[in-house]
Amino acid sequence: MIVGAMSVVHWRGRDGGRPGSWLSRMLARKPRMLVAIALANKMARMVWAMLSRNEDYRDPVGAVC
Repeated sequence: MIVGAMSVVHWRGRDGGRPGSWLSRMLARKPRMLVAIALANKMARMVWAMLSRNEDYRDPVGAVC
């Protein structure tokens, strides 16, 4: 999860991400590694919720990390 999160932080961090998004706000105030760990935690919680409820991933409307 952390490797995938680092990849997202690397590519989204190059342009700052979508203005106002969770990721761009985090990158503006926190070190990149801390943001990657937070993103990995967020992804793990999403996976756990999907597995425990036996649901498929639903893309949030208008949300980008």
